Amino acid sequence: MNDMIDFIFNKIPMGIIVFNEKIEIIFRNRWAERFLKRYKLPGEVTVICRRIFRAIRKSELKKHFPGEIYLYKKLKGSPCRWTFMFHIREMPVQFVCVTIAEESFSNKLELNKIRIQYHLTRRETDVLRRVLKGLKNIEIAEELVVSEQTVKDHLSNVYMKIGVKNRFNLISSLVNCQPDVLPPT
Repeated sequence: MNDMIDFIFNKIPMGIIVFNEKIEIIFRNRWAERFLKRYKLPGEVTVICRRIFRAIRKSELKKHFPGEIYLYKKLKGSPCRWTFMFHIREMPVQFVCVTIAEESFSNKLELNKIRIQYHLTRRETDVLRRVLKGLKNIEIAEELVVSEQTVKDHLSNVYMKIGVKNRFNLISSLVNCQPDVLPPT
């Protein structure tokens, strides 16, 4: 069972951070680790967690937080917006689980159509998706559990098939291929 839970938490393409009542991180998955290495957690996340725990202590959670809790934030150094969703557990142990998802440019492209159009393999498409999310080759290698050289080889094939020489030209080409898609502001 623990292997299954570990697999799910580390394969879900979003960060998971769990806070206790002292606003300490008591769990974070691999995606959250990567997020925290690249970006600073917005201060609003801890402010909301404090407010949630205060409302739980006063038995006023439903009064102060009657629905789902979301925070949408553009982070410094990130080309896209992020969604932070708060999940609350009151009993028997109180904690707040925050899921972190990226609203990336790659989510707006129809990668399956691009894969078919340029005759990309599924693995080349996996690499392309991560390039569009702004990951470095070493990060892509870690995620796909392959060597960095394998990532470079796949990326070289993608460049050749699409007819570009670098990441910038790759993104420009894909935007021009689907002109109704613009990167999020």
